[in-house]
Amino acid sequence: MLRNRIVLAFFLVIFSLCNLIASNKAAAQKALINQSKEANSYFRDNNFEKSLLLAREVLKKALQTKNNELVAASYNLIGCNYNEFSEFDKAIEYFNKSLHYAKIVANDTLQFKAFNNLGNVYCFSKKNYNKGIPFFKKAIFYCKKINNKNYQLFVSINMAWAYFENSDFEHGLPFLKYANANFVENGNESICTVFEMINGMYFNHLGNFKKASEHLQKSIKHGYIHNDLDDVSDAHNEYSKLLFKYGHYKEAYIHLKKYDDLINSIYEENKIIKASVAGLNVELDEYKRELTKFELIKEAQKQNLIKSKIIVVLFIIVFCILLILIYTLVRNNSYKRKINTELTIANNDLLIAKEKAEVASQMKSQFVSTISHELRTPLYGVIGITNMLVDEYKYLAKSPHLTSLKFSARYLLSLINDILQINKIEENRIVLEHMTFNISDEIELIIQSLSFLAQNNRNRVEIDIHSNLPEYVIGDKLRFSQIIMNIVSNALKFTKNGNVKISAVVEKKEGNICYIQFKISDTGVGIDVKDQLKIFDKFVQVGRNDTDYQGTGLGLSIVKRLLELFNSEVHLESVIGQGTTFTFTIPFESDLQKTNAIINNINVDLSTSHIFKVLIVEDNKINQMVTRKLMEKNHFKCHVVEDGFQALSVLEKETFDIILMDINMPLMNGFETTRLIRSQQIETPIVALTAFDKEEIAEEALAAGLDDIIIKPFDQSKLFKVIHSLVSNSQSVS
Repeated sequence: MLRNRIVLAFFLVIFSLCNLIASNKAAAQKALINQSKEANSYFRDNNFEKSLLLAREVLKKALQTKNNELVAASYNLIGCNYNEFSEFDKAIEYFNKSLHYAKIVANDTLQFKAFNNLGNVYCFSKKNYNKGIPFFKKAIFYCKKINNKNYQLFVSINMAWAYFENSDFEHGLPFLKYANANFVENGNESICTVFEMINGMYFNHLGNFKKASEHLQKSIKHGYIHNDLDDVSDAHNEYSKLLFKYGHYKEAYIHLKKYDDLINSIYEENKIIKASVAGLNVELDEYKRELTKFELIKEAQKQNLIKSKIIVVLFIIVFCILLILIYTLVRNNSYKRKINTELTIANNDLLIAKEKAEVASQMKSQFVSTISHELRTPLYGVIGITNMLVDEYKYLAKSPHLTSLKFSARYLLSLINDILQINKIEENRIVLEHMTFNISDEIELIIQSLSFLAQNNRNRVEIDIHSNLPEYVIGDKLRFSQIIMNIVSNALKFTKNGNVKISAVVEKKEGNICYIQFKISDTGVGIDVKDQLKIFDKFVQVGRNDTDYQGTGLGLSIVKRLLELFNSEVHLESVIGQGTTFTFTIPFESDLQKTNAIINNINVDLSTSHIFKVLIVEDNKINQMVTRKLMEKNHFKCHVVEDGFQALSVLEKETFDIILMDINMPLMNGFETTRLIRSQQIETPIVALTAFDKEEIAEEALAAGLDDIIIKPFDQSKLFKVIHSLVSNSQSVS
């Protein structure tokens, strides 16, 4: 408890001391301000000695306490004293110092006083009006800034006086007018003497002796009443000039004598000497301050010299380190040049290898395209002839040999499509389309197309479509079908006497986007954990025996990459001997208005009883026969030619409803033939029947004037739908 009291007492003492120090500082500053006011009072009483001595003391203390406002005020007062005993250059020096400190503290009043006093010295003491008047203008600027009408009136009177003394009455008149207009409101006794004097000067200039005399007499009278002896002396001088001008020489002499007497009384020699001594003391103080600064600079230079020696030593050390570094850098640079040379050679080798790889990639793409075209052409014949045999010999429809032939041809076509598909994906040539379709219907079609494989392995397929699925969705139907078909065909292939289940459910919905989760599971052989990542690589079939399974190993690789286009991924769960489950989610748009718009824009098969005339341009004899039989079976009238020249010759004589154009023909290809047909203003619809991939030739086909592209082997219903649509549109236009 006692300790707490001691601590409390200690803090009370400290607090009291702080308050005491603060109050002492405030008292000291107040005393200093009073001394400054007293020095100004001595100056107004023409006691320059006391004014200078007191201003010197105030200046010392103000510099010690860093009171820049008092420093500026003291320098200003010292300058005024020097001006009074004609030390004009020194006065200017101190007024400039005052201005410097006034700017530091941003005191507009002190800046006004400094500028006004500089104007006074230059105009009325040094008679340099060109240099003095700009200072008066700056003083007026600060008057307006602080909104002091008294100061503005004061400076305006000074400016009028300066202009009049310089015989420039034209420029001085506006300031005289301002003074006359504002004197009653803003004037005071201290400037009345000068105010009346400058009015007398102006009337003297106008030649109005009476008015000039009245104003000058008022000026003299007022000056004596208020003891403005300095201004009265100037008034006597101006009045003597007026009297002398009008021939009143005796009176002029009297006033001139009074002017001299007043000057002598104001600036008597003893006062000037004492004031000069006081001024010398002020200057001595300034010299002492400069000497102190010089000593400080000298000490700083000494310290800098010591630092310089240390820096030199450090520089030598650093220089030695730099030499070592330079030596190391030279060695490293030599080594780097050697390495860079080796890298340049290696880089050149890499560039050559890159170019070769790009050429090889282009050759691979070209090879894939060419080989697929060469394989599709005979496949078209095989599939077409198989269909013809079934149509012409109905009893062969159930022949296992014919069914096997048909399956083998379609299987070979599927392999070609897989190779082309993976090639397109790798070259980023696939862009997702937007079309309306029913997910349930699409899955049913896929299961029907795979029914042979399911029956062959004695598998049962189950479809579970959740009720929350929208009836129609918008998306890329073809890519979706490829994903489902590849996974389901794999499930059917690796499952025997088992079950394959396909389920679909809406996982979540965001706006118009439905995220539909698909799950395809089987009860087949399963996939070992160590092999589960491999199966998505190209040309990989895990645990395959040559006699067990068929395929290229591209199916799941295509699935993975197509799902990436949908911003999705496939998840795999599998147990050896129990089966495999693939799960993935695809976002589809579900918008009833968009769906209706897309459905309404779908071309409808407009079959009619009209017999269409078809021109078939095909160089392959087997394909000629297959296409012709197909057309005639559907009641089309056909004309077959082997090349483009024959087609042009026939078109000169006959007209046709539709032209089926092969692309890869000798002499002249299908594009060139189409361009020539269009150049002859023949508007007959032309459909390309080609083994080339559609995306490879689409741009050139459109430029040549082809209306559509059908890839061989093709779906017959699709071909006839395209033909009916194009013919109907052509007839409606004509």
